[in-house]
Amino acid sequence: MRTPLRPLTRRGLLTGALGSAALLAAGGSLAGCGTRAATQTEAGCVSEDLSGTEKTLTFSNWPQYMDVDDADAAKRPTLDAFVAKSGIQVTYTEDINDNNEFFGKVQNQLAGCQPTGRDIMVLSDWMSARMIRLGWVQKLDTSKLPNVEANLLPSLRGRSFDPEDQLAIPWQSGLAGLAYNGRVTREIRTVDELLTRPDLKGRVTALAEMRDTMGLLLQSNGHDPANFTGAQFDDALAKLKKAVTAGQIRRFTGNDYAPELARGDVAACIGWSGDAVQLGFDDDKIRFVVPDSGAMIWSDNVVVPNRASHKGNAERLVDHYYDPAIAARLAAFVNYICPVRGAQAEMEKIDPTLAANPLIFPDDAMLARCKVFMALDEKQEREYEGKFQQVIGA
Repeated sequence: MRTPLRPLTRRGLLTGALGSAALLAAGGSLAGCGTRAATQTEAGCVSEDLSGTEKTLTFSNWPQYMDVDDADAAKRPTLDAFVAKSGIQVTYTEDINDNNEFFGKVQNQLAGCQPTGRDIMVLSDWMSARMIRLGWVQKLDTSKLPNVEANLLPSLRGRSFDPEDQLAIPWQSGLAGLAYNGRVTREIRTVDELLTRPDLKGRVTALAEMRDTMGLLLQSNGHDPANFTGAQFDDALAKLKKAVTAGQIRRFTGNDYAPELARGDVAACIGWSGDAVQLGFDDDKIRFVVPDSGAMIWSDNVVVPNRASHKGNAERLVDHYYDPAIAARLAAFVNYICPVRGAQAEMEKIDPTLAANPLIFPDDAMLARCKVFMALDEKQEREYEGKFQQVIGA
């Protein structure tokens, strides 16, 4: 089932408030939330699981991140199937529109070891890492996650902020790489081409999401965005600044580059795979490229916050979505990278075109060239975000 290009995709919502507010978020909210008093430990903040007697679950997610029945928008087929199978009643709310904004909603409760009223939250890698660093997330029982254990993509295992895959389970993933309009004079294969080719000057955009743009530039310099030094970050930033000063880069964006790319006003950009899938339904001249030096892979993750009282029920739901048939039905709606092995074969039964799309089901060779951005501590997050915002002029 193909959905039309949405006015604002979930990944766009993620960065909508990151542009000019990122420096404030990095320097302001972190100063308030990263203090010693705000952190918690498993022993110091004990959560009681009532799943054995209470068949309920409260689930906070992003808009348009759950499949909806074509004939009845009130029905969510994969979630309804979980309720029917498990008997667990789910209160599902699309109340996450921005990571920092949502953090502001829950930080006082979590810092004080108080319930948030939520059993599941879906948060992006860097925010999941922050929550984990603060000790605000419960460990999951991997023995109750057999589908996750069997089917989580190898490229998404053992991430630096969750090396044992016990705290944050990918809900959906995506790539940051290069996108271009097929009307350009020739294909684009490298980040350096994007930043220097004369025929692209003034018709290039890059992302205001620091981790995606800087991850690609680090890779283009031969450095590992999953494990880099401050000097390597500065070298990559200097390359970006040179392109900005030269007028090569038109502006830095959320996903609002998409309509400009479709029109041809933007010739090429650093962009997201989910946007390219959506644009490609209407224009087969839109191309998405994993640069020769590699791409960034990101995930939005299911986490169970401290004092959530239905962790067992949450584990059952997460494992439900790692059933390949269920994962395929969800992926057919959201069009991001499916993190579940075996879902591609199930997608063949739903839509063979989507099953063949490497931006939904990348092969092992593509995934081997993708990196997850390094988890940052509070000081690094403030420093790197601050430097990046100075260069992009936010």
